[in-house]
Amino acid sequence: MRLLLIEDDDRIAGPLTEGLGRYGFTVDHVRTGAAGLADAEVAPDLVLLDLGLPDMDGLDVCRSLRARSAVPIIMITARGEEADRIVGLELGADDYLAKPFGVRELIARIRAVTRRTVAPAYAPTGTTQTPGEPERHQAAAGAQTLGPLAVNRRTREVHLERQHIALTPREFDLLAYLAQDPGTVYSRQQIMDTVWDPHFFGPTKTLDAHVAALRRKLGDAGWITTARGVGFRLTVPGHQTAVEGAH
Repeated sequence: MRLLLIEDDDRIAGPLTEGLGRYGFTVDHVRTGAAGLADAEVAPDLVLLDLGLPDMDGLDVCRSLRARSAVPIIMITARGEEADRIVGLELGADDYLAKPFGVRELIARIRAVTRRTVAPAYAPTGTTQTPGEPERHQAAAGAQTLGPLAVNRRTREVHLERQHIALTPREFDLLAYLAQDPGTVYSRQQIMDTVWDPHFFGPTKTLDAHVAALRRKLGDAGWITTARGVGFRLTVPGHQTAVEGAH
């Protein structure tokens, strides 16, 4: 996920960028509202917006962004008064987080906002695509075909060679998450934070058990390959992975 951080204080932006990067997020940082509006033209997945910017009020940035885009916006600011929160939300912000805050709380809010606004691939429901939306979000709208494998997020059904594959809810969530961007390696931490929960404290071997179960049910371990020391990726055995259709 690519985040656009509009924050003029480097003492906040630096640690925040580093912390989010450890969880697999790509963060583009700008220091002014004008630069943020210009950078938003390349369609980030989510905007983190400070209100106290040097060139313009963050509320005006939010208003401008919302007038031309449905990109999710989380306001991060020292303005914690109720009136400020109300104005921000009424202008179109999706969430409002007052400083100081922890990276883990911010990540939990990013996940929650993403679930509500763009319906990630592992969720049971989908949304229609908006212009400029990343291709992986097209798959969230319905049936995604990967070679002989079909994953339908609306019905939460999986078919392989037109044969229904019975998966547990967590197995489906794991498969759908990996399938949202075939070929991409997702770290173990990313998978646990997204498919399970950022605050999951159970044994990490539960992920290995679910991967093993999926491989067994798909009939070929090549569907889910291991990137040693990193995590897992979904591939079509013997073929170049490609999303053939999303409806």
